Amino acid sequence: MIPTNPPAKGEMTVTGTVEDGVEQGCTVLRTPVGVFLLLGGDRTLIGEGNRVTVRGRAEPDLLTTCQQGTPFHVLEVRAA
Repeated sequence: MIPTNPPAKGEMTVTGTVEDGVEQGCTVLRTPVGVFLLLGGDRTLIGEGNRVTVRGRAEPDLLTTCQQGTPFHVLEVRAA
């Protein structure tokens, strides 16, 4: 699929498998390029074991209570 608009500066798209994080209430996406802590997004698609593609922005300096993954603000999610 060819995007109709180029991604905004700092946005990225990654595909992987959703997992529950080590901390309660934390959800991560395991991808070939790393583990991302998913912030936001459609939780009907972001469920344990689902394979998804997310578009958004990594925020490596954001502090969270989750002790796993690079924080990633989800702008769009779709089944992969």
